[in-house]
Amino acid sequence: MSEQLLVGFPESVEALEDQLSCPPEDLIEKFASVDSDVVMLGVGGKMGPTMARMAHRCMQQSGNPHKVFAVSRFSDPEVQRRLNDWGLETISCDLFDPQQVASLPDSRWVLNLAGFKFGAKTKPTMTWATNCIIPSIVCNRYQGSNVLAFSTGNVYPMVLPEGGGSLATDPPVPDGEYPMAALGRERMYEYFSEALETPVVIIRLNYATELRYGVLQDIAQQVHDQQPVDVSMGYVNVIWLGDANAMTLRALFTCQSPARVLNMTGPDVLSVREMANQVGGMLDIPVSISGTEAATALLNNSHASYPLIGAPQMSVEKILAWGSEWIRRGLPMYGKPTKFQVRDGIY
Repeated sequence: MSEQLLVGFPESVEALEDQLSCPPEDLIEKFASVDSDVVMLGVGGKMGPTMARMAHRCMQQSGNPHKVFAVSRFSDPEVQRRLNDWGLETISCDLFDPQQVASLPDSRWVLNLAGFKFGAKTKPTMTWATNCIIPSIVCNRYQGSNVLAFSTGNVYPMVLPEGGGSLATDPPVPDGEYPMAALGRERMYEYFSEALETPVVIIRLNYATELRYGVLQDIAQQVHDQQPVDVSMGYVNVIWLGDANAMTLRALFTCQSPARVLNMTGPDVLSVREMANQVGGMLDIPVSISGTEAATALLNNSHASYPLIGAPQMSVEKILAWGSEWIRRGLPMYGKPTKFQVRDGIY
């Protein structure tokens, strides 16, 4: 493995989370103009903590006295403890409860990261409730505020890799319980954006990756463990979580009514087979492949978003090198597969 690719490699979870939450200069400048506290909902997942920390660091480094409130049920108390240690204000809240949401701090800048994907097969009612009821509660509470909401590239149909991926202007064709509920989530935000004159931006993301989790780590772990890598979903897009955090926070400044929809992922269509072979070379481990690439894949084209929210800075080659080294050293992993291979929308 090239030594150059390992320059800056984070040798601990603490160093990794510091990198994932380090704000670029232009974002710090943007946050200087934020005229209220920022409320971030549903931050207890894999993406929320470092994004909330990045927003907090923007406030601090820009000299803005306003706070960033990190809101979640915090089913994992360790997440809340980490956020508090980083200096954020945390609030435990059930977003299904309108009274609890009504008691949250006022804000003109709101991000909702809450969603439900894994378990949609066994808990379809929770999938629909989380994705479609919570937006109504949030939009009514924060009427007129700038609201950023996460969606997913799963609302798109499978497409030919040579086409470069689905555009934000392409019609959604959800296939499966979760993709349909995710489109329902979008429609709720679009409705309330117009009905309540609330500026909204919807982010169709796939797939954020870091060293403890993500499509590339799924592939690298399988190669390391000498398990066959399934290539039936032969092509993917990925984006480094630090880039996704910064681009999301920039997107907060693009809210409009009617709602804006932005795709967010890396610039390239990536071959699963080729990445598995790259990792095998880095780890000096023979690669076993199973299946054959289908003609189509779930792909997202984000190039139209980059002029608005910036382009990813972290190369896939470096992510693969860091991810392989992280696994080689036995550093902590979440142990939560992305299930990127799913082709029927059932998670």
